[in-house]
Amino acid sequence: MGNPKGFLLHKRKDVQYRPVCERVKDYKGVVKIRPDRQLRDQASRCMDCGTPFCNWGCPLGNYIPEWNDYIYTGQWKKAFELLDATNNLPEITGRVCPAPCEYACVLGINDDPVTIRENELAIIEHAFKKGWIKPNPPEKRTRKKVAVIGSGPAGLSCAVELNKNGHSVTVYEKDAKIGGILRYGIPDFKLEKKILDRRIAIWEKEGIKVKTNTEVKKDPAGFDAVCWAGGARTPRDLEIEGRNLSGIHFAMDYLSQANKKVSGEKISEKGINTKGKKVVVVGGGDTGSDCVGTANRQGAKCVVQIELLPQPPECRDGSCPWPKYPLLLKTTSSHKEGAERHWSILTKKFVGEKGKVKNLSCIKVEFEGRKMEEIPGSEFEIEADLVILAVGFLKPELPETLSKKNVFCAGDSQRGPSLAVWALYEGRETACEIDNYLRGEEK
Repeated sequence: MGNPKGFLLHKRKDVQYRPVCERVKDYKGVVKIRPDRQLRDQASRCMDCGTPFCNWGCPLGNYIPEWNDYIYTGQWKKAFELLDATNNLPEITGRVCPAPCEYACVLGINDDPVTIRENELAIIEHAFKKGWIKPNPPEKRTRKKVAVIGSGPAGLSCAVELNKNGHSVTVYEKDAKIGGILRYGIPDFKLEKKILDRRIAIWEKEGIKVKTNTEVKKDPAGFDAVCWAGGARTPRDLEIEGRNLSGIHFAMDYLSQANKKVSGEKISEKGINTKGKKVVVVGGGDTGSDCVGTANRQGAKCVVQIELLPQPPECRDGSCPWPKYPLLLKTTSSHKEGAERHWSILTKKFVGEKGKVKNLSCIKVEFEGRKMEEIPGSEFEIEADLVILAVGFLKPELPETLSKKNVFCAGDSQRGPSLAVWALYEGRETACEIDNYLRGEEK
């Protein structure tokens, strides 16, 4: 390591954001990239720990200590080469990944962990700025053709790895543009779509074919292998009294429409807009947080976010010792822009007037282990002109052909709803399996 005592000299400095008063007026990215000098100081905190658990915490197995050292010593090209070896979309994970690597950082045992995600983002943006990322089509092509159904992180990483191996890859996407949840589920203030388009343009020049506005429900003909990577978009519902009232929407419907509007895409269905409304977001996860930030930018009168589970601790406790991923209190940039947050709240029913939602009838709950009990006498109501349900996703939608030897699946289609970084990993692993299968067929 260039400076094995860097963690003693420099404290962690958290991500810098654009001012709230400025960023809520637009959908531009909220994160500010640090000057190189500060990045080097933060990278120097990566200690010579011997056993880097950050590698274990990262599904992709990124070479984190090595590229942190290269940042510290100013060897950005080498840092990029290592990052590029394991991650197809570091400009995405560097912005939206919850960074399980940081929670596994050895320094986190008794200090704040290294700013791994921020360093990753700095490397890849440095590489784009320097022009190191250029189309690099394979020198040789095999005679094999592969169809990838779905263009989210799993489908894209699978397609890229197969294309590198010389196979001819066609990606099918039912929406107007490729990107899946990266494009339609994540707001621009977290991930500007020009970042995604920048990378896609390179992949298309490398030979990947894209067919949008094409919904595939069975294995397409004429391919030697098929990878299903359609994700798991089926939302979990709240089947309680009053659910049929107007003004209650699923989070992904809301976010998808908002993203399309920002990008100038046409919206066929009736628009969902929170301007001037009292908005309640049911669900305390990242998707709910994205809804909070979007509602604030649309001019909501007020935003309340409620969560069934208890408020998580701010620091690790006995239930989540290092290096396990801890369920800690997460306050996002969206929360800091304005929102009331409440935990241990069960929604009992929706109350309406003239067919429109007006209130949520709620009660406070407490947990003993996994057992939930309602607290007598704690009933209350929350006013709402519009309700957004962000309570998770259910099973993926798959065809009945996965038993065929040339049909594979990746990402949420295989493991269920999960993180983008896991989808990237699974796409790469599935591409390896497909490549082995296709080369075995050639023998």
